[in-house]
Amino acid sequence: MDRGFFLILSAQFLSALADNALFIAAMALLKEQMAPSWHHSMLLECFTLSYVILAPFAGSFADSMHKGKAMMICNGIKLMGCVAMLAGMDPLLAYGIVGFGAAAYSPAKYGLITEYLPHEKLVEANGWLEGATVGAIIFGTVLGGALTGQAVGDWLDAMEFIPEWFSPAPFAICIILLLYLCAAWLNIYIPKLNVQLKPLEWRPMALIHEFSDCVKRLWQDPQGQLSLAVTTLFWGAGATMRLVVLNWAVLWLNYSIQQATLLVATVAVGTAVGAVLAGRFIPLKKAFNVLPAGVAMGVLVMSMLLIHTPGAAAGLMFVVGILSGFFVVPLNAMLQHRGYLLMGAGHSIAVQNFNENLGILVMVGLHVLLVKYLSSPVPANAQEIVKDQFAVNGMPPMHVIVLGFGLFVAVSMVLVIWRYRRGVRAGIMHD
Repeated sequence: MDRGFFLILSAQFLSALADNALFIAAMALLKEQMAPSWHHSMLLECFTLSYVILAPFAGSFADSMHKGKAMMICNGIKLMGCVAMLAGMDPLLAYGIVGFGAAAYSPAKYGLITEYLPHEKLVEANGWLEGATVGAIIFGTVLGGALTGQAVGDWLDAMEFIPEWFSPAPFAICIILLLYLCAAWLNIYIPKLNVQLKPLEWRPMALIHEFSDCVKRLWQDPQGQLSLAVTTLFWGAGATMRLVVLNWAVLWLNYSIQQATLLVATVAVGTAVGAVLAGRFIPLKKAFNVLPAGVAMGVLVMSMLLIHTPGAAAGLMFVVGILSGFFVVPLNAMLQHRGYLLMGAGHSIAVQNFNENLGILVMVGLHVLLVKYLSSPVPANAQEIVKDQFAVNGMPPMHVIVLGFGLFVAVSMVLVIWRYRRGVRAGIMHD
């Protein structure tokens, strides 16, 4: 990997770091504004919906100009969301604007990697990108928490020249603005590649028709279809996994929220390790060999109900993270490669984002319904109630959710492996 790649990686890290820090800052702002509690959950929904809504247009935008320029424009949109939040716009709407920038940023970022590197280096590049993204999630969350914490509040109170309205949340957003500016500055130095640019189509219906054709093309390609199915399942399951782990840690292990978030961070660290391992040892032509890791991940999720000690919980979450990173990175690279050959890098990533974020919305929605209709009120002695064998139809909610989620992942991956092997035997899939 050369200097140009690490420049792209640095710009991506700073932008993702700011995205995740801003999520915490926006939650702190909602709390300061005494917004209803459901607004906190809606922050992520507003951000994710932007990916789904913009999907038909993001790919065309990314492929119409040099990707570095597109990334800089997207950072500018994110910056506008920060300014709008500071100016008094509802944090939900302002974070949705940031989501618009992120939705257009993703095809440019991954598309640039696909154009910049030879296809045999895509798995390694995706390993680096996945590791940087996970690092940005962890450090961005920590940074957002630190900037909105009590220590910063006390420091601001001690500064006589700072007005009373300038609380920790606005202060954090100002710092995050600087991160977006730094990311945009790095975008200026990203190499301009000698690639054929596609003219930007301004007619919305034509873009939607073109996008639907791209979706159909990628789903009809044997290797693209399999890769897209697995990555859609992975990202939907990954978003749900965060909620499952938090509920499991609080209800099953009697953890505090702070301890539970550390377990989620442990999964993220494991994912980064698995991503690096995949980049190091799995070539693109062997991408589908990692499918059994998805089955193992589903089985390990079900084994969560056998865990009762902090050390075992952390170890299990770390291994689950390694397996998830190890199996998704090669398939991500395969999907990018097939999409680049079929329709261009930007369009391919836009199709991928649309499917994966739709998967997130559906699976998180199913989890919410399960929790809403299966859970009973949790008293102070939470650990006892969840171990009551007759809490819900003879099984407690955590049993239903964890077993159902793990079984769904494992069975889905078994079906994917069966479909892949049938394709190899039929000669429509490369072994």
